[in-house]
Amino acid sequence: MTGTPDAVTPAPDPAAAAADPGSATPPGERAPAPPWEDAPRTPRTRVPLLLWVPALAGLAFVVLPLAGLLVRAPWRSVLDRLGDPAVRTALRLSLECSFGALGISLLLGVPLAWLFARVDFPGKSVLRALVLLPLVLPPVVGGVALLLAFGRRGLLGPWLESMGIRLTFSMTGAMLAGAFVALPFLVLSVEGAIAGLDRKYEETAATLGAGPLRVFTTVTLPLIAPGLAAGAALAWARALGEFGATITFAGNLPGETQTLPLAVYLMLQDDPDTAIAVSLLLLVVSVVVLVALRGRWLSPAARKTPPRAASARSLTGKGGPR
Repeated sequence: MTGTPDAVTPAPDPAAAAADPGSATPPGERAPAPPWEDAPRTPRTRVPLLLWVPALAGLAFVVLPLAGLLVRAPWRSVLDRLGDPAVRTALRLSLECSFGALGISLLLGVPLAWLFARVDFPGKSVLRALVLLPLVLPPVVGGVALLLAFGRRGLLGPWLESMGIRLTFSMTGAMLAGAFVALPFLVLSVEGAIAGLDRKYEETAATLGAGPLRVFTTVTLPLIAPGLAAGAALAWARALGEFGATITFAGNLPGETQTLPLAVYLMLQDDPDTAIAVSLLLLVVSVVVLVALRGRWLSPAARKTPPRAASARSLTGKGGPR
């Protein structure tokens, strides 16, 4: 018996399939999207002219003074001017006072930040506002406040004088003035780090028998180390450049309380080139601090953890305390 031969299915043409990606798709399945459609499309933002003009003006407002400092700098004699004995003495005093202010800020600011981040108590918002007040308070007013609190006729002056302690017009007073204006920077940074901390690690350590102080020193501090380092760097840089509170409370005594900002103020009258050279030094220090903090502490995009990296760490158990 003879039958009708079965229809022969022709082999697919590779050239045709390459020309038409959807032609080789089996029935019932969706054709894959072309490669150019998989790429993410970033919408183009059209900036109005009314925004471009003030934005560029604001950029020029910040850049032009710095450019003027760089253009007028005595580059050929910068090192010689920075090597002047008076400049070296002011630099030594600035480093001692700024690091002393940083030590005071760390000693007082870290517990204060933990208190604001973890404990609820009446009047907390008022006390927090008072601690952050030096951020907006004129530095000279801060110096007057320190003088009226710790000076000879201040609130604690007679008691300090009876103990033989003199804070005004001394290096210790310069450290206190720097700490007064630098403390809020440290408190803000550490408080934010503690508030954003996952408390399960601290709770786990507590269930294993660790006391509150041990949990704080062995678990909390290592986890907030980036925020603590950022706050410490900002507080140190702020104390290094302090002028108003220092000159009001500690004075401007050469060799005792005359830091670099105070020296620049006096040098502008007698030796402007040396004042510019010292200003360049302070500018370099500020740039170095900002560059060191750029990454995850100052860049909003860098603070975000990529989802894949976060999921990988959660699966592998890496990135958290043991």
